[in-house]
Amino acid sequence: MAAVQIGAVAKATGCTPRALRHYEEHGLIASARAANGYREYDEAVVTRVRNIRHLLDAGLTLDDVRVFLPCLDGDVASAPPSAAGLRVGRERLAVLDARIAAQVAVRDRLAATLQAASPPATPPPPLPAPPSACPHLPA
Repeated sequence: MAAVQIGAVAKATGCTPRALRHYEEHGLIASARAANGYREYDEAVVTRVRNIRHLLDAGLTLDDVRVFLPCLDGDVASAPPSAAGLRVGRERLAVLDARIAAQVAVRDRLAATLQAASPPATPPPPLPAPPSACPHLPA
C-alpha cells in the first residue's frame, strides 16, 4: 500500500492533523518517518481513523477505544458487538448517567436558590374602569 502524508489522512477522515498526532500518541495509529521527517501513514489508516471517530462520536473515550484495537481496521459500525465492546459501552453509559444526574442535581439546587432569592412576582396594576359615558360618542 502507498504511504500518505498526514494532510491527506486528515482530509480523507475529516480529522485535524493534531487529532491524528494525538491518536498516534495514544497508540491507536502508527506512522513511519520519511527522509524529510514527515509522518507517513499506510493508506489503511484512513479506515482505522474513521472507526476511531465513530467510537468517539458514540461517547467512548480514547482509553475505551483501545479495547477495539483488534477490529479497528474492519467495519466497526456494522460488525456484531463483542462482549468486551458491550462491557465498555455499558461502563461508559453508567459514567455518563452519573454525570448527568450530578448536573441535574446542581441545576435543581441553583433553580431553587434563584427561586428563593427572587422577590415575589407583583401582579400587574388593574386596568382603569371603562368610562360610563364618553362625551365624544353619540348616545
